[in-house]
Amino acid sequence: MCEFKIVKKNDGSQILEDIVILSYTEDSELLFKDVIGMGEILESALILDVNTLNQTCIVLEHPLIRGFIDIIQKVNNKTISKSEIESFEKQLDALKKNL
Repeated sequence: MCEFKIVKKNDGSQILEDIVILSYTEDSELLFKDVIGMGEILESALILDVNTLNQTCIVLEHPLIRGFIDIIQKVNNKTISKSEIESFEKQLDALKKNL
């Protein structure tokens, strides 16, 4: 069985170990479960790399990721509304103003 160490790309820190399940919740949060079934959640994170040779998973955390995943899922399911797109655009505009 492959058990992963979870490393944050943001700062290089290892945040979890012995993880056997990586998945997204219905709320687009990243869920990790270890060998005994205990779970941890990152609210707004993206899996960047999974390496079975060295048993690591690299994740990136950012406040925009959760909303982006949610939008992509709704686009794929054809359930997105204009207001949801406009709301996400406002978040991007705020980010752009701070550059």
